[in-house]
Formats: sequence, C-alpha cells, structure tokens
Amino acid sequence: TEGAVDEEVLRQFEKEVKDTVKVARLMIAEAKESYDNQLKIQKLKDTIFAVNEQFVKAKKNGAMASYVAAKSVPKSLHCLAMRLVGERIANPEHYKDEEPKPEFEDPTLYHYAIFSDNVIAVSVVVNSVVKNANEPWKHVFHVVTDRMIVAAMKVWFKMRPVQGGAHVEVKAIEDFSFFTPSYVPVLRQLESAKSQTSNSEDQTENAFKDVAKFANFKDLSMLSHLRFYLPEMYPELHRILFLDDDVVVQKDLTDLWSIDLDGEVNGAVETCFGSFHRYSHYLNFSHPLIRENFNPKSCAWAYGMNIFDLDAWRREKCTEQYHYWQNLNEDGSLWTSGILPPGLATFYSKTKPLDKSWHVLGLGYNPSVSMDGIKNAAVIHFSGNMKPWLDIAINQYKHLWTKYVDN
Repeated sequence: TEGAVDEEVLRQFEKEVKDTVKVARLMIAEAKESYDNQLKIQKLKDTIFAVNEQFVKAKKNGAMASYVAAKSVPKSLHCLAMRLVGERIANPEHYKDEEPKPEFEDPTLYHYAIFSDNVIAVSVVVNSVVKNANEPWKHVFHVVTDRMIVAAMKVWFKMRPVQGGAHVEVKAIEDFSFFTPSYVPVLRQLESAKSQTSNSEDQTENAFKDVAKFANFKDLSMLSHLRFYLPEMYPELHRILFLDDDVVVQKDLTDLWSIDLDGEVNGAVETCFGSFHRYSHYLNFSHPLIRENFNPKSCAWAYGMNIFDLDAWRREKCTEQYHYWQNLNEDGSLWTSGILPPGLATFYSKTKPLDKSWHVLGLGYNPSVSMDGIKNAAVIHFSGNMKPWLDIAINQYKHLWTKYVDN
C-alpha cells in the first residue's frame, strides 16, 4: 500500500498462491474421500461383489474338478476290464456260459443283490462277506451289471472263484426281458435325456451346467434303479440283502434274515439327527403332492445295506408306487436328483429302523467318523465322492477296503 509493486513479483506471488490453492484443494478432496462414508460403503460393496464373483467361479471349478475326479474311471480299473475281456476273447472255451445253479433260486439260502459296473468294487464286497461269514457255502450273490462289463465280470469270477463254496451269479441288465421303456419309467426318461443332449445347439456354452446335467443323467442310470425291481428279478426269493458296491462287510450278516421287520418292506439304518436328514432335505415340500403325502419331519434312512422282505414288497405293490412317483417327477419338480428320494417316497411308512451298528456311513467324505463305530459296524460304507479305489480316498480308511482286494 505504500508504493507500486513490481509486476514480476506480483506474477510470482500469484503463481505461488494458485499452486497453494491447488494443493489445498487436492488435500481437501483426498480428505473428503477418506471420510466420505457413502463413498467408502460403495467401494466396500464393489470389492465384496468382485470377491464373491471370484469365489462363485472358484466354487464351480472346484465342484467340476471334484466331480470329474470322483466319477471318472481310473485308468487301472478300465485296463483291468479290458484285459479281462481280452482273456475271454483269447480263450473262449474256458469261459462258456454255464447252466444256472439251483442255489440261485433256493429261498433257504442267504441271497445278496449287488448292481455295479466296477469289477474290483464288486469283488471286494463279495470277498468281505465270504471271509466274515460263518457258513460261506450258504451265501448266494446276484451281480447285475451293464452289457459293456458283463463279460469282464464273468471272467473275473471264473478266474478267481469265491472261497468257501459261495455262489455268484453274474447277469446283464438286458437278461431281464421285462426291462422295456413301456414298463420302466427311467428307460423312457433316459431316452428323453439322450435326445435332449443330442439336440443341444451349444454344449460348450456352460461347462459346469453340462457336468450338472451329466450328474443327473447318471442318477437316471438303469443300473441305479434296478433296486426297485427286486421281487420281479428274483421271484422265488422271500428276502434279499441289497449291498452297494462301495461297502465293506466286517461281520457275519446272517442275523439280518431273522430280524422281525414287523411286516415292513425295508429294513434300513436311519440317518437323521436333530433337524438334519429329514424328508424335507430330500423332497420338495413346496409341491402340493409332496405336502399331502409325506411328513417333512420324517426320518430319512440310508441305501447301501438294506434287507428287503420281498413278500411284503409284493403285497404292498411297492414297484407300482415307485412307478407312480418316478413318472410324476419327470420334470424334476418333486426332487432334484439322486436315488434316495424315490426310495424315501416308495418305502414311506414301510421301513423298519435297524440298529446303527449294522451300517456305518460317511467313509467317503467324513474324516471324523468314530473309529469305535467303524470297529463295531457290521457294514462300513464309503458313501461320498472319495471312493476307496480312487487317489482322492481318505487315507485313514483306505486300508479297511484294500485288505479285501484280491491282488
């Protein structure tokens, strides 16, 4: 105010002021960003969304990898079946089909049904039964497989006869003439599923969906659904013990044939505890038919070791019941997938609970199964994806299965 200010100094001063204001604005903007809650919340939401997208993708990839690892046939097992077929082709005179033994229809003996396309798995089930049986010569095994494996299965049991005088009958599904699409709902549904697959325009659009469809397709396999036709397959028998191919028998099972089922059709171990493994877990109770016919709190039971009273089955017309529910579920509205839901529907109020020591499950997915429970069990079941013949098997249980493998 006391005189003229040099213009050069003024310009320099103006520039410094502008720079200072610019820095101050940037600092204010950064500070505002740091303390702007709405902006922070939005950024957090964006981060959570991005991480969730990655998680869902990783979960799908993991599910696909797990499914492929569990369901693919290991090369060694595939090669075994091929070598057994090769043996039959090379020496046909050694493997001629024999006349059925009278023991196959003798109702006074102990009969087992095993439906599988896994040669080694079936041999382990049979070996474990026979080695723990008090009178092995009284045990009869009815093995049914598909036509691709039946030759290999027959050669195996011809080359390695079962010890103790036990009897093994090996058949293909096609040997039972009544399995036709006009009678069996699953065969019709299989044909429908195949036609839909062949008509698909872009099968590579979503690989995970394809794997899921394949899983459902496997659930529709005729081999899985044979268990609903036991009285027709074995008309001369009164009782039969159904065994899955992923079980190991550790004790003599003959007491199962003398258990009083109180007129029920199916003797099985129940799996519910608390609110888990109830009917509501397996069936769609939003569907009116399911709501009207079943109690959502009813206890579910396990497949894998089931003693069936075939006379009671015929009396109750359980196969017709199965056809009724399976036909209604063609669109998947009553249950999504699996072989247990149609069993729960078919044998609802027709199942007698057995003592849990008869059948211990979970060795194919649960590393925390009680070792005391396993030791005391008559049958242990490698239910789950980690089958004992796979590399992904749970190591602490694997020896329980491998000791019955005929190396």
